[in-house]
Amino acid sequence: MCGIVGYAGIGDALKIVIEALKRLEYRGYDSAGIAIRSDRGLKIVKSVGEIGNLENRVRGMSIKGATGIAHTRWATHGIPSEVNAHPHPDCRKKIALVHNGIIENYRTLRKELLSRGHEFRSETDTEVVVHLVEERYYPLRKKGIEDALFVAVREVIPLLEGSYALVVVAEDEDYLVGVREKSPLVIGIGSGENFLASDVSPLLKYTSEVVYLDDGECARLDRKSFRIVDKEGNTVQPGIHQVDWSPKDAEKGGYEHFMLKEINEQAGSLHDTFVGMTGENFTLSPMLKTLVPYLKSIEIIGCGTSYNAGMVGKYFIESLTRIPVGLCYASEYRYSSPAEHTPLIIAISQSGETADTLAAMREARRRGSVTIAITNVVGSTITREADFTLYTRAGPEIGVAATKTFTAQIMVLDMLGLRLFEAKKGDPAQLGRLEGSLRGVPRLVQKVLENQERIKEVSRFLSKAHTIFFIGRNINYPTAVEGALKLKEISYIHAEAYPAGELKHGPLALLSPETPVVAVAASDHVREKLYSNVGEVCAREAPVVIVAEEGDETAWNYTDDVLTFPACSPELSPIPASVVLQLLAYYAAKERGCAIDKPRNLAKSVTVE
Repeated sequence: MCGIVGYAGIGDALKIVIEALKRLEYRGYDSAGIAIRSDRGLKIVKSVGEIGNLENRVRGMSIKGATGIAHTRWATHGIPSEVNAHPHPDCRKKIALVHNGIIENYRTLRKELLSRGHEFRSETDTEVVVHLVEERYYPLRKKGIEDALFVAVREVIPLLEGSYALVVVAEDEDYLVGVREKSPLVIGIGSGENFLASDVSPLLKYTSEVVYLDDGECARLDRKSFRIVDKEGNTVQPGIHQVDWSPKDAEKGGYEHFMLKEINEQAGSLHDTFVGMTGENFTLSPMLKTLVPYLKSIEIIGCGTSYNAGMVGKYFIESLTRIPVGLCYASEYRYSSPAEHTPLIIAISQSGETADTLAAMREARRRGSVTIAITNVVGSTITREADFTLYTRAGPEIGVAATKTFTAQIMVLDMLGLRLFEAKKGDPAQLGRLEGSLRGVPRLVQKVLENQERIKEVSRFLSKAHTIFFIGRNINYPTAVEGALKLKEISYIHAEAYPAGELKHGPLALLSPETPVVAVAASDHVREKLYSNVGEVCAREAPVVIVAEEGDETAWNYTDDVLTFPACSPELSPIPASVVLQLLAYYAAKERGCAIDKPRNLAKSVTVE
């Protein structure tokens, strides 16, 4: 879960990789480093903490070069420190390497390398790789082998177990080598310059043309061209993808934090996602014709926020189509026992590179299931491996805490539910009503965004709490789960979510006047039950905040702290209600002075298992 940048061109490599690294800081920020092939040899500089610390370290240094690599780290092996930061050099300090992922057999490899006289400086699993490259590179170069570094890296790949994206630079070679195995790596194609990166966001300023490497592929890249080979050494003809995001999409645009910007972009991202889904004419698509025989049951898999979106989708699709929908954490699915039948699998991953979700989807395909991927990134791994792909059109999301991609995922799941309902010959009038309501959801969200002051006021009160409970029922139970996740991610307030009816089965013991409870209410068939549960909370003298539909007078009987969203079909209420909870979490975190875009211990794209 680290950020990688590589540059080969005619520009100032140091300036370019530092600037690109800033756009990857959401992927890891406990340390950072650069290695530049300069006129004075291979220059490596590292620092602990944010990229600004590295930028201060190199300021004033004379490091001139047109080829280089950079890395921002989220620690998996070894504490954050300069010695554990990437890039890692070989014994002669003429080769440097950056890595995203985990080398699972590094202990065995390290022991063997130590026995052969290699000197290790760090506690990381990564360092074994650069020493393995070292052992092969120098003999190959001495023999005059062309592209000795490229050959050496390819010879090392079969020795490695685990997941990795690697980029390597050498003092005596004017090109970079990159390799990918279960961890993303992207080539950016420029004019007189080419790039490598762990995702497209740092490339947007320089190019809109990218190539996504597949597992086992190795790339040689210089300023003029690039070459890709597979595991057997065969040249690969890559597919070039056009990225339709602009550089401004990955900038704050005047907002204090990326998270606030992305919350406020949701009316637009929901509209774009809705239009994208309707524009693809799913009624007649080959996808639906293929899926009809598999509609006996559905299993949704995902992690974190994507899992929570899947939970909303479960309630919506089941209630509409009567198809049984299961839900499983991707990290658990791959180790579960196969069912007697093979359900349709919906795999949700914002980045399309989530390691657990990819592994679970591969296991589902091995079991014979048809798979649908829901992702925000065109060309990502999940899109190449799933049978079908549905895109959220949310644009780049930089804030670690997912916001606009969450609501866009719900929009896609709701639209998919409508198409499945249609495929099962559902009531056309009900279909038309719900599709019309979905079309209006962006306007509902915009109304929430226009009334943030009241949310700010309530957030000041919640920001002082040590523990907060979130409750909901039916389709707004997952809304409560996601609200609790957002709060704990960015404010570090302990938050738990429960189905409201479960409070009396244990959690009520934890309530007190110091334990606020946030309840999510919609005008649905469980509304009165929800308020009965709120009454139980009030009887324990716990403060209550209710997120309710406008015009819901009952909410005011329990508390003065009522936050509202516009009236809508109950099935669609999780989207506007979630935006209220996102803002509540954001302003509570801001009140506490937290690093909102860079919450401690977390990274955006989780590419390790």
